Amino acid sequence: MRSAALVLGVIGGLLAMLVGFFSYGYTEFIDQYGEIEGLAEQVDRVGLIRAVSFLSPLLAIAGGAMAKIRALWGGVLLLISAAAMFYAFDFNAFTMFPIGFTVLGGLLAIAAGKPDEPKAHF
Repeated sequence: MRSAALVLGVIGGLLAMLVGFFSYGYTEFIDQYGEIEGLAEQVDRVGLIRAVSFLSPLLAIAGGAMAKIRALWGGVLLLISAAAMFYAFDFNAFTMFPIGFTVLGGLLAIAAGKPDEPKAHF
């Protein structure tokens, strides 16, 4: 389970990075060039969007990396990352996979009682 949490956390963090690049870039673009009525308008919470765009991928990747050795800490970081993405970006077509991967990775990391043991399956 820890290995699955590691993989899901890192992949979720990389996908969250794509969402973060776009979100941060969008707010910066609107600040530079202004709003286009009916097409591109500035979001209400620019500071929150920019902070979560930077911190959430970091937390997801760090949580995934920690999941192998410190499963509880890694799982908590993954769940915090998912909650921050959900709060800032809501659940939509672009955030469903980063949020889903980080939540599942966080739950698997927390549920992992013992380290993964190599076993023969047949």
